[in-house]
Amino acid sequence: MKVCLTGERTLMRIFIGESDRWHHKPLHEALVDLFRREGFAGATVLRGVSGFGASTVLHTDHLLTLSQDLPLVIEVVDDKEKFDAIMPTLDEMLQGGLVTLEKIQVLRYCR
Repeated sequence: MKVCLTGERTLMRIFIGESDRWHHKPLHEALVDLFRREGFAGATVLRGVSGFGASTVLHTDHLLTLSQDLPLVIEVVDDKEKFDAIMPTLDEMLQGGLVTLEKIQVLRYCR
């Protein structure tokens, strides 16, 4: 059966580093596993080529200064209530980084 999701939803972006871990596992993998287990519509991990965070340390993929901690962004779209329900778990998993929420309009998503 085809399920479609449209209308007003919420987009969560989580900004972390590639070297961040949760129980000896890459944090981005643990977060994607969490969103999948909790039945979210989907999650995407994007790897940045350059960036800095609160520490102002520059992380880059330039050959001469190859970083082992490139920036990652996890984007997840679903209903705000689903994000509210997992916030305590996210608070436990995230030791740093940045999390943003914004209202979005989904034009088409079918699975």
